[in-house]
Amino acid sequence: MFIREYGKRVCAVALCATTLLAMTACGKDSADSEDGGAAIASFESLEDIATEEASTEEAPAEESDEPYVLPEGMYFSELTGEPISEDIKDQRPIAAMVDNEITALPHFQTTKADVVYELMNSTKNDRITRLMCVVKDWGTIEQLGSIRSTRPTNILLASEWNAILCHDGGPYHNDAYFAKDWAKDHISGYFSRVDNGKSREFTEYILNGDLESDIERFGISATYNEFANEGSHFNFVEYGKEINLDEKYDRSYSANKIVLPFTHNSSQLVLNPETGLYEYYEYGDQYFDASNEEPLAFKNVILQKCSFSQLDENGYLIYNCINGSELGWYITNGVAKDITWSKTSETGVTKYYDETGEELQINTGKTYISLIPDDTWDKVIFE
Repeated sequence: MFIREYGKRVCAVALCATTLLAMTACGKDSADSEDGGAAIASFESLEDIATEEASTEEAPAEESDEPYVLPEGMYFSELTGEPISEDIKDQRPIAAMVDNEITALPHFQTTKADVVYELMNSTKNDRITRLMCVVKDWGTIEQLGSIRSTRPTNILLASEWNAILCHDGGPYHNDAYFAKDWAKDHISGYFSRVDNGKSREFTEYILNGDLESDIERFGISATYNEFANEGSHFNFVEYGKEINLDEKYDRSYSANKIVLPFTHNSSQLVLNPETGLYEYYEYGDQYFDASNEEPLAFKNVILQKCSFSQLDENGYLIYNCINGSELGWYITNGVAKDITWSKTSETGVTKYYDETGEELQINTGKTYISLIPDDTWDKVIFE
């Protein structure tokens, strides 16, 4: 793992935008390590925030001053900001619920996702998480999954993309949402079964042709409908250029490794210095897609502090993700920046802001998003 070590640190107390209420303390050396240890940033109150100058070990790649010219027949994806075929410009993405229990591993074709959400799925079972893979070019799927049930929060998040939610059932708490016009286009349980030697709940996958037949079966529009939000979901930088957070902002923090507070699967994201991407780890090992043996990797990582409400004694819950303003982190290229986020309606897009109140710019590429329960927000660790 690539963990930056520190010498002398200079920390200064700083205040965020008026909406920021809590933030991270500056890194400190581990007294138990023979070589000084890795710096760890923990999350504390705004009054205790300390500023740490983050540095990059490699010089940034040279950028051309010439604007990128899109090849004919291409457009910039609303999910990644990267060039893709215009043939699928109007095609709705899918949002596939992927089981993240260790028995469900290995996963197939999660690396086709443009955006991956990781959310606590239940307050039971050590707060096990589930992945929601948002895929634009779903026509190329050969086998995705395994597929499991959804929760109300996923319905709300999928709506931001006007995505077709793909799942296998869920608790009755979903019913009130699926009854709404903007959420009625979903597919539950009409996917293929694969004999993988596991019990039935781990055998459902989206196979090639499943989506086309299910969309026709249920009369679902494969193209964006009246509930779609126009334009890109994110505020991307110009394609071919990159944001360096430690250069753009006075306050930034080193984050070559991100340890998330999900005790069941111990998920982490570790920066690969050769690719500049954050690679996903869980259950003590690096995650590899079974379909192509590639790591699940992201250019952008977004963490959102979010309260939740438990819905019943079974541990089912809903995140309070419709929120006027809450804390978050944006991490890219080994640097973390404190941000705020806001989602103002059921179908509204979650927006991200820096301390000036301006909409945050992010780098083009794939994005990992996690809603971190507010009662474990201070357990996120940067190294």
